[in-house]
Amino acid sequence: MRAIILILIVIVVVIIIALATGFLNVNRTREAQLPQVSASHNGLTAKGGQPPAFDVETGTVKVGSKQSTVTVPTVEVQKPGQTQAATNNAM
Repeated sequence: MRAIILILIVIVVVIIIALATGFLNVNRTREAQLPQVSASHNGLTAKGGQPPAFDVETGTVKVGSKQSTVTVPTVEVQKPGQTQAATNNAM
């Protein structure tokens, strides 16, 4: 249960970030209308109504590759006994 709640929270945060950065743009194109509700001795009757309509535009992500030269540092590993001997020889 905690995992589902955590996933929902992460989804909401991602949507908020997408809206704030302009990656996701949502515009309402049609207003919502409430249905006409009437009550009679038979019960309630609802007619009409419409949900709102939205136009959603998303950004694009282009993924590519290029060749590059990267300098990798060298690592020298010494055993604990070797570092003691090197320290004693240096003195």
